[in-house]
Amino acid sequence: MDRTTSIPPDPCAVALLRGGDRAAVTVAVLGLHLRGAVQVGRPGTLRRTGTREAVSFRHPLEKAVRTGLYRPAGPRELPGRAVVRRALAGMRAELAATGLLRSLPPGRTRAARRHLAELRARHPLPDGPDGLAEEEVLLAVALYGERALTALLPRFAREAGLTGRGALADEGLFPLGRGSGIRGLVGDEGLTGWGDHDAGGGSAHDHGGGCGGGGGGFD
Repeated sequence: MDRTTSIPPDPCAVALLRGGDRAAVTVAVLGLHLRGAVQVGRPGTLRRTGTREAVSFRHPLEKAVRTGLYRPAGPRELPGRAVVRRALAGMRAELAATGLLRSLPPGRTRAARRHLAELRARHPLPDGPDGLAEEEVLLAVALYGERALTALLPRFAREAGLTGRGALADEGLFPLGRGSGIRGLVGDEGLTGWGDHDAGGGSAHDHGGGCGGGGGGFD
């Protein structure tokens, strides 16, 4: 029986429910980027900018992601860094406690699927960034993944490795990572990422986006 009738409002949680760990990290990265705290490093990598004291964090995952960028990393590596992995485990535990995730079999509950569909119905995929507040951009990426990144922040997403060939494993094609076994499924910290197989909305190849807001521009 579903234990909740509401979905967490923050885009990081929405992204994790839709696309798993990498989708949530993408949203956190995007929130930091929009505030100027994360930029593209070498092609396909991310690096932090400025000082920690100058950054405001709107979600614990943002803080973990910026801490995890103690050296530049690509989008495939970043979710595996210890501080980010712990933050994701905490998010999964909270979502499980509200009845939106289950551990066996791992994945979304019926309530989570229903509310994701409701959010998509209320927030269709934007054609572009014009007129959108940052929170709307982040929610769009959380709900629609790579399609929203391509529509709203194509240059940053491409150069950071969030879309295109470098993002293959982030699009649900390898939701547990290449070569993952049962440990990769439930592991020491619970669920890992999974693809999006909801009917009517995102596709199995969606790639998720961010939390937070700020003022770094949309590209």
